[in-house]
Amino acid sequence: MGVYNVHERVLPVPGAEAGLLIDGLSGDADRLWPHPDWPPMLFDGPLAPGASGGHGPVRYTVAAYVPGQWVRFTFRGPRGFHGFHEYTVHPLGPDRTLLRHTLAMHARGPARLSWPLAFRHLHDAALEDSLDRAEHACTGTVARPARWSRYVRLLRRLTR
Repeated sequence: MGVYNVHERVLPVPGAEAGLLIDGLSGDADRLWPHPDWPPMLFDGPLAPGASGGHGPVRYTVAAYVPGQWVRFTFRGPRGFHGFHEYTVHPLGPDRTLLRHTLAMHARGPARLSWPLAFRHLHDAALEDSLDRAEHACTGTVARPARWSRYVRLLRRLTR
């Protein structure tokens, strides 16, 4: 099963400022990943190609990293996740930037069920929370905060 999933937010800041959010991923001052509401993004070293880690049961390796612009992670788990997810920065002008998260993978074996039944819903909620954090980091507020569905709240209770 092919999966292509995109979440994006236009931020009223220059690309370089939005890029700092990517550069801070998994660091002490991470302003992009939605912790503590979600398992923290942790690596065995600094954010750099070859660093291995993930968040919760989702495991990956940093495949590519262009500071201030792009980071790509290739999946190592859960079983059946074959592909990548990434954050990218797309300047739209001097003071507007599109921050995008893309997940592209083939779900095989057990992931043919676990992705549509659970992981997709949790992923979507976590990514919208991540973009809320990005917006808050850049503006001090969030115009339309994401809300978890009842199903996401149920899944979160079941996975604790």
